[in-house]
Formats: sequence, C-alpha cells, structure tokens
Amino acid sequence: MRAHGLDHDHDELVAGASGSAKPPEQRRRELGLAVATAGILGIATIAAVATADEPSVLAGTEGTVVAADEGPADSAFVDFVDADLDPEPADGDIDADADADAESDDDASRADGGCVIGADSVRQGSSGDGVACLQRALTVAGVYDGPADGDFDRAIHEAVVEFQEREHLFVDGVVGRESAVVLDVWPDEDSLVTRTPRPAPGATDLWGVELSPVASAGDDAPPLPEGSGSGYRVVYEKAGQRVWAVDGDERIIRSWLVSGSTTANELPGTHTVYSRSERSTAWNGKAYLPYMIRWLKTERGNIGFHGIPTKVSTGEVYQTTDQLGERLSGGCQRQHDTDAAFLWGFADVGTSVVVI
Repeated sequence: MRAHGLDHDHDELVAGASGSAKPPEQRRRELGLAVATAGILGIATIAAVATADEPSVLAGTEGTVVAADEGPADSAFVDFVDADLDPEPADGDIDADADADAESDDDASRADGGCVIGADSVRQGSSGDGVACLQRALTVAGVYDGPADGDFDRAIHEAVVEFQEREHLFVDGVVGRESAVVLDVWPDEDSLVTRTPRPAPGATDLWGVELSPVASAGDDAPPLPEGSGSGYRVVYEKAGQRVWAVDGDERIIRSWLVSGSTTANELPGTHTVYSRSERSTAWNGKAYLPYMIRWLKTERGNIGFHGIPTKVSTGEVYQTTDQLGERLSGGCQRQHDTDAAFLWGFADVGTSVVVI
C-alpha cells in the first residue's frame, strides 16, 4: 500500500479567521465591494477587502496579501492535493469505521441499465444489492468465481485486492469510486448533476453579490436536499457536486457547482470550519489554492473549499469553468473564483458544513 508524506506538524502555526463573526449586513457590504473590485484588481484584492479588519491567516504577513508572483503562500500549512497533482489517489480514505452502507442508493442502476455499488464505497462487512453487483463485476473481471449473494466477505476482499493490484489501483480491498469506475459499477455521475442556466450579466444573489456562471440563488436555485440540516450553514451534496449557502431563515443565499473529490474521503455528516487561509499551497508545493476554507482533517491532509488551483510554476489553472460539476479533485472542493470569494465572506471559522 502506498502513502504520501504530508506535513501535519504545522497546523497550530496558522491562525484561523477572526474569533468573532461579523454581522451579516457588514459581511454583505464588504463582500459585494470585494467581488465587484476583483475583475479590475484581481483575486487577491477580494481577500484584502473582505478581511481588511481581520488579521491575515498567512503566517508572517499580518494585514497583508501575498501577490500572485511572490513566493509560496502559507508554506507552513499544506492542504490536500488535487487529484491531477496526486499520482496515487486512494479508494476508501475515510475512516474505516464509517458505515458505507448508510449511504446506499435504493436505485442501484446506471442510465444504460447496468448495476452500481449504490454507495460511496463498500468493504468487508457490507451487504446488499450493491455488493451483489460488485460480485458479478468481479466475476466478469476474472478474479472471483463465487456466488453473487450480496455479502462482502473475505473472499470478496481478496478478489478486490487482486483486481486492484492487477489494474495498478490503490490497494486496500475497499471499492470506492476509483475501483468502481474501472469495474464499471459506478453511476452515471453527470445524470446526478443539476446545471442551472447561466445568469444574466450583473445578476446577483440574495446578498447582492454577483453570481458566477455556475451559480444561482433563491427560488432559482435547486432545492436543498433532504437531511441537509437547519440554521446558518453550508451544504455540500457530493452526488450532485453542488453547494448551498443557507442563512438562519432557511433562505438559499446562493448555490453553485463545484469539482469535488474523485475518492471517498469527503466524510458525510455535520462538520465545522476550523481554519482558513487566503492562499494555501498543496502538499507537494506544485499548486496554489486560493481562499482555502478547511472543514475536515484526514490522515493525508486538510480538506476544504477553495478556488480553482493554479500551478506554482506557470500560473496556469488546473481546470475550466465548464468542468465544474465534474469530480476532479483529490479531496477538496474546487470552486469558481467568484464563488470562492463569496464563500470566504459567508463561512467564518465555526460555520457548520453539512456533507451529504
């Protein structure tokens, strides 16, 4: 089994956002000004305006913003690398005690009629129609000749390990997205993504902040999914690759598409924003991650929302706006920079993040 040498020793060196949350009206005014200015002065300006009265979270740069052509920002705090920076993404990175069957999908089928595993991941001890689907796929792959009885036992674990080794996948005996895609038992992801019409030029959300090409607000936004909590919060639906910003009156201030993880490391449940950086650096030093808002610590790094990453060496972006809605990251949720700037003003440290 392969592992990454991520540096976790400096977590305490980086401060979070201000300990006291700003009143919503103040944040709306500041955020609207910041986003309106960004098109002229660049993305760093948003952070400068939105956090003008807060200490910077970049070590050694209190009250300042690091320009795009300066050295690595926040180099003491590395975050989870995106998938195309990471040569060894892994299935089943979430805690082994997590109940994979709890996320089972009753409609375990693809658009073409084929079956799917019906969960983010299945492992030894799982059971049901999704496991029976996996067993049939392993038989077709030539690594299993037992019954399709829906029980993920030791024989299935060994067959999965054999398949992962043969296909040069991460070897752990857990079938997550990566292994399921190769076995052709992963759902048609695009069918789960709701794409809203591109907003009219100058259209704004309920806070008066300009919408990105993949954002909507209020009644124009897709409805909140069931089981997405209550109160002031951020909601992230993995299946639909969509985020909602919801205020205390249950209004959808804004909703937008993201590019989330290709693996099963975005742990479902209610989390809390625990740290933020105006610009962070990926674990291998190859990418800048703007507006990093962290909500989950894993064994391999921090997971959170951020803008589209750029290459340290050339400044090139890692994906286009049109690719938002596709799973392309190794753990974090990539956002259009306009949406990343909005979320920076919406989600202070302590904000709830509901992942479903």
